[in-house]
Amino acid sequence: MIEILKHNYRKAKSSYQKLKIYYSINWTKTLYFNFKKFPFNVAKQLPVFFYGKVKFTSIAGKIEIEGAIKKGMIGFGQPYEMNTLHKGIAEINVLGTLVFKGHVQFGKDYFIYIGENGYCEFGHMASLASNAKLICIERIVLGNYARFGAESQIMDTNFHQMMDTQTGEKFKMTMPVLIGNYNYASSRVTVLQGTNTTNFCTIASNSLCNADYTSFGSNILIGGIPAKLISTHISRDWEGEKAALDNYMMV
Repeated sequence: MIEILKHNYRKAKSSYQKLKIYYSINWTKTLYFNFKKFPFNVAKQLPVFFYGKVKFTSIAGKIEIEGAIKKGMIGFGQPYEMNTLHKGIAEINVLGTLVFKGHVQFGKDYFIYIGENGYCEFGHMASLASNAKLICIERIVLGNYARFGAESQIMDTNFHQMMDTQTGEKFKMTMPVLIGNYNYASSRVTVLQGTNTTNFCTIASNSLCNADYTSFGSNILIGGIPAKLISTHISRDWEGEKAALDNYMMV
């Protein structure tokens, strides 16, 4: 009897949470974006939801969804975190290609920039939490369940031309960023050009990643400035959390 009551309580709580989410949708931006960027048969299913205020600086680029289309599967400003307030400074500027390969969540007050020649891909259940920034000039790929905490930033460029003052050699301004499957990055993590992580990688809070970490193998913890290997044989309990995560995050 107790188990039945607990089950019913969890179902009621989940339904209440999803009802709150529907009431917070910015329907003007949601309708405009979907019917502007997708064929009618896709747009009418409203796969992308916008929550709260957002500025479309440009959505002239190519935006694709691969896989089964479901209502609200991609949430910009989705209220899934502890914080309930936002500043209303979310901004999207997509000039290149943005691809979604399943359900994806963005927290509040995000900034997304995809340059004209940029390619950015989000795997199923990838996410960027509140106040996160993503700037893609060349290529950024986030694997399935690659989840980044609040105030994180991912950039594949250093923005300015750097050079060796002795040899005159000019360094590359951009390099691809490749984040593996089942990666968990805590809050205030910075990922710079050339970062490559393996599957089941955990990144400690306030870390700066700027290297290829795949040689350390999977199930690792990295952290620091710059990030280095901290521990092996460690991972978030994805199997234990997966069902609850999917149920809570999917609208």
